[in-house]
Amino acid sequence: MSWDTYLKDFGNYLRLERSLSANSIEAYLRDVAKLKEFAGLRKKTFSATNVSHQQLQEFLVYVNELGLSAHSQARLLSGLKSFYKFLLAEEVIDKDPTELLEGPKLGRKLPDTLDYHEVEELLAAIDLSTPEGMRNRAMLEVLYGSGLRVSELVNLKLNQILKAEGFLRVLGKGNKERLVPVGSDAIKYLYLFIEEVRVHIAPQKGFEAIVFLNRRGRKMTRVFVFLMIKALAEKIGLKKSISPHTFRHSFATHLIEGGADLRAVQEMLGHESITTTEIYTHLDRDYLKQVVREFHPRA
Repeated sequence: MSWDTYLKDFGNYLRLERSLSANSIEAYLRDVAKLKEFAGLRKKTFSATNVSHQQLQEFLVYVNELGLSAHSQARLLSGLKSFYKFLLAEEVIDKDPTELLEGPKLGRKLPDTLDYHEVEELLAAIDLSTPEGMRNRAMLEVLYGSGLRVSELVNLKLNQILKAEGFLRVLGKGNKERLVPVGSDAIKYLYLFIEEVRVHIAPQKGFEAIVFLNRRGRKMTRVFVFLMIKALAEKIGLKKSISPHTFRHSFATHLIEGGADLRAVQEMLGHESITTTEIYTHLDRDYLKQVVREFHPRA
C-alpha cells in the first residue's frame, strides 16, 4: 500500500475514533506528509512501513537544520508517533519505529522563533518618519521575507535585486550563488528605501553597489543589525532572546508550518544536502516563487 493510502486511513481514524477537529487532523497529516517528502529526497527511498529508527532520526536532524523551531519539532515528533501507533494497532507493522525516538541532538541551541504577530509588532515599532527607520524596516522585511543570513543582507548589492522577477541573487557561503524569491512586502519597503532614502546618500569608495548604507555612506555591520533587533525587542517588551538569525529561522518555520515543500525551503535557505553528501536537483524558479506566495505570511 502507498503512503497516500495510509495517510487516508490515518485521517479517518483521527476523525472517527479520536473525534479530532479538522485543524488537528490537518496538522497530524501534514506532519506525516513531511516524512513522505523526506523519503522522496533519498537515493534509497523508504516506504511508510519499512522506515528505520535511523532514517527517522535523520529526518528530525533535517528539519532542525532547516530551522524548524523546537516547539514545532516536538509537535512533528508527536504526529509521527501517533501515526506509527495507529499502524501498529492496525497490525500493519509489528514494531513501532518511533518507540525509542528522541529529538535530534543539537550541537547548538536554536534561537527562539517568532510568532507572526511578534514579527508584525517588531516591524510596526520602527519609526518610518526617519531615513534610518526606512532603512531598518527594509532590512528586516528582507530578512524575514527571504530568509537571508545577516552577512548576505549587509553585503547585498543593487544588481542582485531582480525586481521584475521578484528574486534576489544571493552570494552565500563558499561564494555559492542562489536565487531567492522575495515577498511583495519586502520588495515594497526595499524600493521605498532605495528610491526615497538611499538616493540621498553619497556612497564612499568601494561601497557604491551596496544596498544598505549608513549615513556615512558605508556598509552596515552585522553588529548594528543585531543591536537594532535587540532594541526593537526591548521597545515592544518581547521577552524572547532574538537575533538576525531568528528571522531566518522564522522564515523557514512559517513556510514549513504553512505546508511548504521541504526541498523548496532547503533551496531558498542555501543548504545543499543536510544529512547526507548528495546534492538534490534544483527546483524550478517559478515553483519557488509559488511556494513563497502561497505559504509566507507577508508574501
